[in-house]
Formats: sequence, C-alpha cells, structure tokens
Amino acid sequence: MSATTVGRRVLLDNTTDDPRRRAPLVLNHTEFSFVTDTVCGVVERKAPRSWYIAFAAALTMTGVLFAMITYLVTTGIGVWGLQVPVGWGWAIVNFVFWVGIGHAGTLISAILFLLRQKWRTSINRFAEGMTIFAVVCAGIFPGIHVGRMWLAYWLFPVPNQMQMWPNFRSPLLWDVFAVSTYATVSLLFWYMGMIPDLATLRDRATTRLRWFVYGLLSLGWRSSNRHWHRFEMAYLLLAALATPLVLSVHSVVSFDFAVSIIPGWHATIFPPYFVAGAIFSGFAMVVTLVIPTRHFFKLEEIITLRHLENMSKIMLATGMMVGLAYSTEFFIAWYSGNPYESFTFLNRAFGPYAWAYWIMVSCNVIVPQIFWARRMRTNLVVMWVASVLINVGMWFERFVIVVSSLSRDYLPTSWGYYRPTLIDVLTFAGSFGLFFTLFLLFVRFLPIVGMAEVKGVMPAALHGEPGHGDYHGDVIDLRKRRGGLEWTGAAPTARHGYLVSFDNVDALIAGANRVRDAGYTRWDAHSPFVVHGLDKAMGIRPTRLPYLVLAGGLTGTAAGLLLQWFTNAFDYPFLISGKPIFSLPANIPVAFETTILFAAISALVGMLVFNGLPALFHPLHARRSFKRATDDRFFISVEARDPIFDPVATRELLASLGGSPVEEVPS
Repeated sequence: MSATTVGRRVLLDNTTDDPRRRAPLVLNHTEFSFVTDTVCGVVERKAPRSWYIAFAAALTMTGVLFAMITYLVTTGIGVWGLQVPVGWGWAIVNFVFWVGIGHAGTLISAILFLLRQKWRTSINRFAEGMTIFAVVCAGIFPGIHVGRMWLAYWLFPVPNQMQMWPNFRSPLLWDVFAVSTYATVSLLFWYMGMIPDLATLRDRATTRLRWFVYGLLSLGWRSSNRHWHRFEMAYLLLAALATPLVLSVHSVVSFDFAVSIIPGWHATIFPPYFVAGAIFSGFAMVVTLVIPTRHFFKLEEIITLRHLENMSKIMLATGMMVGLAYSTEFFIAWYSGNPYESFTFLNRAFGPYAWAYWIMVSCNVIVPQIFWARRMRTNLVVMWVASVLINVGMWFERFVIVVSSLSRDYLPTSWGYYRPTLIDVLTFAGSFGLFFTLFLLFVRFLPIVGMAEVKGVMPAALHGEPGHGDYHGDVIDLRKRRGGLEWTGAAPTARHGYLVSFDNVDALIAGANRVRDAGYTRWDAHSPFVVHGLDKAMGIRPTRLPYLVLAGGLTGTAAGLLLQWFTNAFDYPFLISGKPIFSLPANIPVAFETTILFAAISALVGMLVFNGLPALFHPLHARRSFKRATDDRFFISVEARDPIFDPVATRELLASLGGSPVEEVPS
C-alpha cells in the first residue's frame, strides 16, 4: 500500500499492490462529521489568497469578453476573420468546444449513477457545476454569430411582428431546443442534488444572512426518510432522463455539419464521433479543475487518487474511440471512391492546415496512451498536463472540422486561408474568464462535493456492517428514574411531538421497526443520507412520482408535435423540396427534447409537492440537537397529532429504543 504525504500527515491513497482490493472512497476517516467539516469548511473558512488572485484574473477576462461583444455589436461581425468561403469561424468552433466540455458532468452524475458506480460521489457535484458553466459559455457564441443578436428571439416559437414561425426541420433549430433543454435539465439535476447539502450549510450557519440564504435555497429540507424516499426516486428518474440527453445533444450539434453536402462533413459517423469526443474533453476538463482544487482546499482524503485514476481510464477509452473515428474517416474517404471526399481528408493532413491537424492527432490520440501505465494514471503532474493537452487537441479537432472543410471548396478560385483576428482570440479567452468566474464563485459559496452521497457510500452507512447494532450512547433507564424521563427545557404548552436520536444506522432501523409495529402513522426517521432498508422498516409504500413523470413526458411529446404541426403545417406552411408538410420522422428531434424537458420538470416539482416543500419553517428546525440530522446523527420523531399518540406511552416507547434522551418538540 503506497502513501501520499500532505503536510506532516501520511495519507493512505487508493493504490494497492493487490488488484482485488480497493481502498475506501474516503481515506483515513470513518466519521460522517469529517466529510461535513471538510466540505463545509471550504465555504465557511476564509478563502485562501490564491482564490482571490484567481478570481480577480477571471473577472478581468470576463470583462474582456463583454468588451469584445460590445465592440462586435457596435461594429459588426466584420471584426472577425470571416471570409468567403469560411463563413463559420471561431464562434462555431468555440460553441462546439464548450458544449463538449459540458458533457462530463451529466455523464458522471447520470450514467455512472445508473450503473451504480460509487466512486462518482466525490466528483459528481464538481462535474455538474462545470456542465452548467460550460453550457453558459457555449450559448454565447451562436447568439453573437447570428449578427443581429437582438432578434435572436426569432429562433424560438413565439409570436413576432414578422408573423413567421421558425423552420422546425432545420438542424440549427434542433440545436436551439437540444442545448436549451440540456442546460435546463442539467440545472435541475444539479440543484436537486444540492438540496440536502444546502440544508447542511443552513444548519451550520453562524450568521443570520447565511442561515436565511441557505435556508431559502434548501426549501426547508429536514432529512426526513419520507423526503429521501421521494428524493431518491426523483433523482433516479432525472438520471434516466438526462442519460439520453448526453447522447442526443452532441448528436444534434453534429447534425449541423452532417446534414450538409460539404465534403468532410456529410458523414453518418459524426453523431457517435462527436459524443465520444465530448465525453473525452469533458473528463479532461474535470481532471484539469479537480487536481488544483483538491490541493488548495485540502480535499485529498475525499477526492482520492482512485477517483482520478478512474477518470484517466475513461479518458484512455474515449481517446481510443476518437482515434478510431479519425482512422475510419480516412478509410471511408478512400473506400468510397469520392474524389472530393478523398481530397478533403488529404488536405486536412497535408494541406495548409496540416499543423492544426497534427496537433489534434498528437494531443487526442498519442497523449492518452500514457494512461496505459498505472504509474502515469496516479501521477498528478502527468494527469494534469495530459488533461490540458487533451483539451487543446479537442479544440483543434473542432477547428480542423470547421475550417479545413470550408477553406477549400469545389472552386479553387474561391479558396482562402482563414486567420482569426485579435477580436476572435480575445473573445475566446474571455469565455474562459466567464467560465472560471462562475466556477470560483461556485467553489466559494456552494458545496463542491455531494456530502450526502459521499456519506452514503462510506462503510458506516451500510446496514448490518460490523460494529453496528449495539448502541453505546446515553441509554435511558426507566427503572432508575422517578417520574419517568428527564426532559430538556421546561414543558411547553403546545407540543409538536417527541424526538430521539441514535448514533448509527442499525440502531435507527431497529427503532423504526418498533415504532412501526406499535402502530404509529404520523412519525418519521431522519438521516444525513439515504438509508437503504429504512423504507421497509417504516412500511413506506412506493411513491406515485413515476406516474407523474410519465404524464409529464407524454404531455411534452404531445406539446412538441402539436407545436410543430401548428407552426409549420397549419399557420405558416413550409414546403421544402416537395417533402410532406408534416412528417413524423422530421419532427422527432424537437418532440424528444420537449418530452425530456417536461418530464424532468415534473420530477423536480413532483418531488417537492409530494414532500410538502418548500416549508421554510418546521418545529424540528428549532431544536438545536436536530441540526445534526444533516451531519452525523439519526433521529426518529413522532407527532402529537398521531391517532394513537399518548404522551406517557409514546415517551416510554421512544426511551426504550436505546437512543439519546428523549426531547419534547414545541409546535
């Protein structure tokens, strides 16, 4: 077993000489409170000087971005290096690049969640935030590329003064729906996953402002198992809905190229090729950001080498997919016998942009091969440099695809050599400033690691693990106390109910079984994370949330098809090359996006409604001890409005469960 030195401490890492053994996902600690203190400490402690320096630099570059956009609007797109025949330049290259960066977040959160990959828990929040910020940067470039950006609302199916509707059979409009849906669903997924952790920050708040802001954002979350039950189902449904979006959004982006007749673009390989490349670049950006962040904020024991090594393996796999796509393109160009296609690919490799092509191949195909060596997969410097080079290569891939195919078209008399202007370069650099500004604000004010999810995969969270089952806290002995129980505080005139806490999962489940068997119906269990097996102990029935999501999805499908029929076949008919006015296959992409969008919104709204949220005040929140329900303690609460509630009998039952002293909760 090797070790990593941090300061004066020697930390066991995830590497081991025995491939059959896996190191824990949280190193050197088994207490839930360690995870809470470490992650919340990033928000609660004063930011290091390096954060302020980085934020000042990022904010400056963001100012450059908006200055360049202002100059563009007041002058015109002639300030870019666009020319005939290169009508698409850096704006489209940067758009595809940033959309690709945003793929890793949803992949880590959704697909790896569905595959039950527990190692994702320490990095998924990090990647989800990166997705949101990358899509924000991506959305800027098509908006400013259209020229008169103040008329961009024409892209959306809203009534306008022209009395015209957009053409829903155009892949450019599919892009509008795909990217906006992806951004919305990713934002919902990101926010919903943060609700329990925002409640943790609320319960640890030391100022009224923090308490109010985090309380507002956490919507009154109280770690109730009935809440967790619906939350987990909603999260699972959102993951299932987001998974096809990972595949669809960059496939739709690739249609912008693939449906054209330009050599080098008109290829059916583009959708899987673009998706693999997007995942490739997205994971590279996650590694680029994670390595310095875990160092500066002392997260090495939560984001371990095991996480980084797994991401290196994914970069190796997706890099080989990208390399296969490169070679397949050359083979098909030769095998097809099409002279224009063959010329395009030879021109890429040996023409005026050969330097860009070979940078692309070197960074995307050759560099990832170092990850075959385990020593390289666990070397932080090598991983960071490789991840940066991969993103350089992926940017050049988009540059080669866009520019090399346009610069030499069918007529040699119109050939040209595209050169970006300083405005192009500064706009792209400014987009990185916006990205890092948003990222640094996220790191500073929101939990960058999913605390509830990390706690849920720790050994102490598993029911039936050794060391559980025997309670070692303060047990109430009814035989040694006169008058029953000892209470904390004076007896209130109005009572919400009673509360008792436990220090481990097994004690909580055992207590829940006894309360359920006693016949109580107005009661709940509270835990810092999802406790599997607690639903059965409490007798909770399956939630009806999936039916609501299904209804939302079907509504989205009907709305998408009806919208396209009304706009393009009824109110403003589009006749394109003699094709049918309304054809189901041509309307599937937009209908698919509206289906996912409506279903995702139904999942989040349904979870909140069924859980009675937002509820910005609850009597349990007033109990100081209950604040640990989002940290490291487990609780059972019984409400006074329960039909069989009896003050004496209920107190005796809760006291006999072996928890901490029973507390009376005022209403």
